[in-house]
Amino acid sequence: MEIKQLLEKTLRKEPNYLTDNGDIKKWVVISKAQNFDETLISLLIDEPKLKTEFFREIQNHWIFDQNRFTDFIEQKEYLEDSFTRYKNKIGLTIDNKFLSQRNEVSLVWPYKDCILEGGQSREEQKRNEIFFNELLAQDEITQLLEPKVLTNAKRYSNDTEAWTGTFTRNEQGTITDNLLIKGNNLLALHSLKKEFAGKVKLIYIDPPYNTGKDGFQYNDSFSVSSWLTFMKNRLQIARELLAFDGVIFIQMDDKYKDYLKVCCDDIFKIDNFITNIIWKKRGGPPNDKVIGATHENILLYSKTEEYKLFKKPRTEEQKERYTNPDNHPKGNWSADNLMANVKGGRGVNSLYFSIINPITKEEHFPSSNGNWRYSQDTINRLLENNEIYFGKDGKGKPKLKRFYNDLKDEGVSVGTFWEDLPQNNSATAEILKLFGSVNEFDTPKPEKLIERIINIGSNQNDIVMDFFCGSGTTAAVAMKMNRQFIGVEQMNYIENVTLERLKKVIEGEQGGISKAVNWQGGGSFIYFELKKYNEVFIEQIQEAQSTDALLQIWEAMKERSFLNYNIDIKAQDAHLEDFKALSIDQQKQHLVELLDKNQLYVPISAINNTQYGVTEEEKNLTKAFYR
Repeated sequence: MEIKQLLEKTLRKEPNYLTDNGDIKKWVVISKAQNFDETLISLLIDEPKLKTEFFREIQNHWIFDQNRFTDFIEQKEYLEDSFTRYKNKIGLTIDNKFLSQRNEVSLVWPYKDCILEGGQSREEQKRNEIFFNELLAQDEITQLLEPKVLTNAKRYSNDTEAWTGTFTRNEQGTITDNLLIKGNNLLALHSLKKEFAGKVKLIYIDPPYNTGKDGFQYNDSFSVSSWLTFMKNRLQIARELLAFDGVIFIQMDDKYKDYLKVCCDDIFKIDNFITNIIWKKRGGPPNDKVIGATHENILLYSKTEEYKLFKKPRTEEQKERYTNPDNHPKGNWSADNLMANVKGGRGVNSLYFSIINPITKEEHFPSSNGNWRYSQDTINRLLENNEIYFGKDGKGKPKLKRFYNDLKDEGVSVGTFWEDLPQNNSATAEILKLFGSVNEFDTPKPEKLIERIINIGSNQNDIVMDFFCGSGTTAAVAMKMNRQFIGVEQMNYIENVTLERLKKVIEGEQGGISKAVNWQGGGSFIYFELKKYNEVFIEQIQEAQSTDALLQIWEAMKERSFLNYNIDIKAQDAHLEDFKALSIDQQKQHLVELLDKNQLYVPISAINNTQYGVTEEEKNLTKAFYR
């Protein structure tokens, strides 16, 4: 019998190594091997072929070859749907050998093919993240990304502040309500997939910059790899949600912009990179810097080559540049250049000739090494129709009369350097005006910035999404501009800032762009949450103020929570005195590590499982959303 088949048959003798479906828990076996578990070693050494394969004889003693065994069982050909071999192995590899096993050095991104849930909330930011490998942990990934049960729904409008039991849908059956969702954004995006895949016209996100000051902190020293994995997982599902002609704007500082661009080039493809926009965020550098940043980057990608962008609307000032001083029958006009960008020069082609002023008879040639924009026949026609301008005195160089009525659109081209927009201090003032304090937000974005982005990337009634919703600027501007919005935020301020801000928008608040777009109030949105399970225990742990309170939570965890697969409750209880000797912060960290992070929220497949306590109201809400 092959070693592989014999090993599998032997491992099946131990029930603790099997899932409910009868599959071998490979990650459990690896953990046992790493700890020289007596039961595992006894099983292996009792089989002569396994003994020869995984043990070495030294002076009449058989020594378990741990490395050989784990290398064998970690091969993806063996028990493929199992836990990633990258668990707790962060960093540098060559030919799948970690740095400690080699002398060479090669910089790689070890989590490129992993899923990182990446909780952002204060309760989760210090937890040990688990990296699920896409090839080796498909069952865990499927469970993690399964749509979640929904709860605490409420419709907000001028007339209503209650759940009405239904979502509004169009003729195609798609929800047309504005949505504000509380929960982990990776899980929320996957919960939105069935309903909105291929339907979102524009996504704008201002993600955490991994500066250590933005709530994105992980307990490892390879923060770039963690952060890239965090972003990659979300951008991949975001791309699925985009319409075929959709676009995504991603705001980022200089420190991680280039890492992010390479990641986006891989996800959206480099041919779909449109541009990098520079937004001037402040008037001058901070005083505590020698060289301080005064700008941020906005990377712009499309889903396909069929993307659609729109020029920015002309301002009243720009429209006023078109006048009709000579009462031309075609209406208002503005002088424009007659020169072409193509270089040529005298005698090179038919675009180099003289234009004769019909009044002064003076000849005008293109400038040195240049050409006219049009052929001589076209120029003659323009002269006959009085569509060439020779200056106020009639003696200047010829220019084209560009008539407002001939413009193909009502917009103007957009440059990539945006210094004409309000800066961060303006956005701070907007929040102060609404709430009297900035609270959680050091650098909110001004409504004018989001207005330009939405104008460029969408039309009225298109779906606009922001899954790092923050203070709700994107949602507020989208509502004022008659777009359907989907906002996702995990932090608790969604309830007292984001939600309250959108209620003020409905009431007709006049901050930001309100006056410019003649916003008078109205509209509605639906708020709901992903239903928590283990996440509830994490929040209780963080709020606890004493060891006694934590021990009470531990008793509840034993009864109702989902603990990690390798937790021995009796062993935990046997060492309670050791637990009490820890500091309060260490006690909290320990209890959080005991919880299965795969069960932070209730999956839809467990909607009828009584252990999760899903109410009838939650069942009806969930069924109404997922149909």
